[in-house]
Amino acid sequence: MNKTAINYYVDERGYFGDFGGAYIPEMLYPNVEELRQNYLSIINDPAFQQEFRELLKDYVGRETPLFHAKRLSAHYGTTIYLKREDLNHTGAHKVNNTIGQILLAEKLGKKRIIAETGAGQHGVATATVCALRGLECVVYMGEIDIKRQAPNVARMKMLGAKVVPATSGSKTLKDATNEAMRDWINNPVDTHYIIGSVVGPHPYPDMVARFQSVISAEIKKQLKEKTGSELPDYVMACVGGGSNAMGTFYHFLEDESVQLIAAEAAGLGVDSGKSAATTILGQEGVLHGSRSILMQTEDGQVVEPHSISAGLDYPGIGPQHAHLFKTGRGKYVAVTDDEAMQAAHLLTRLEGIIPAIESSHALAYLEKMTFRGDEKLVVCLSGRGDKDLQTYMDYFNL
Repeated sequence: MNKTAINYYVDERGYFGDFGGAYIPEMLYPNVEELRQNYLSIINDPAFQQEFRELLKDYVGRETPLFHAKRLSAHYGTTIYLKREDLNHTGAHKVNNTIGQILLAEKLGKKRIIAETGAGQHGVATATVCALRGLECVVYMGEIDIKRQAPNVARMKMLGAKVVPATSGSKTLKDATNEAMRDWINNPVDTHYIIGSVVGPHPYPDMVARFQSVISAEIKKQLKEKTGSELPDYVMACVGGGSNAMGTFYHFLEDESVQLIAAEAAGLGVDSGKSAATTILGQEGVLHGSRSILMQTEDGQVVEPHSISAGLDYPGIGPQHAHLFKTGRGKYVAVTDDEAMQAAHLLTRLEGIIPAIESSHALAYLEKMTFRGDEKLVVCLSGRGDKDLQTYMDYFNL
């Protein structure tokens, strides 16, 4: 098959190749259908776009810098740029999407917002925009994640959100998502569910990718200003569900000369039984409302994931990522907990930037690459490491 003939974006049925769709209980159908029928007309409206862009600029602080990491570049013998999503208000890329979805929810007349969160960054970003717009906010979070991301839990509560622990299963992101979906079924009329990644039933994977695509739009513009060309050789990002990666890849999908590298969490090792390396360990199936690739047993039960980073602790990937993986357009790689932690330490010491552990997975893959020396790489630094300081302290005995 001619690669250039492949459509990497969503089709009219809500699929990316073999993946996507809306596999939902009948009780959720009206909610999802309302979104599907209205999301494109709302977000493509010039007045919506103007308000969205103004908030990204004046409230979030965009555009985020594209930083030439000179000491890191010298270390690897090539040219590395960091897309500084860690400098957004709330400390990660998540707010790009929550700003978009809160405006959408208002247009649909919703008064109550629910969300799920793993590392807490999406929860904080959701609580932030609810405070900004005066809407009720309920965030579901795994009991284990509540313990390991205590500063973000405190932020959410200070912002006025109610944080509800998910106590089933692995008590992490997957279980928080299940609880949020149950809430939505029980409150279909007044509630909008702000999904935090490019997962879930159509139209969420496409909608979230569109809101996050501001990342790759800025990279192209900034790279052209710095180098004369808007196309790098490599674009790299970490992937759990995959929203920062999809935002980073979005405007490069049809530029075949740009290699897309997505780093998944190998945890304690791909074969350790404590991993979240979905594309290596997973099979095609349905998770949280869409057909994708997920880690599952022979009889279809979801395998519990593991990662030292709460945000990558997810047993699947978004359907658009599954499509990029299956077609070979994206290269999906696995990075262990230890490799990510060492990469975080290296960046901190060389550039004075403490990254989120999630982002460190993308940085860690630099160790496994060989360079001629004339490449241009862009790595998405999806979040800052404040939320992970306790994990860093424990790991490095600080």
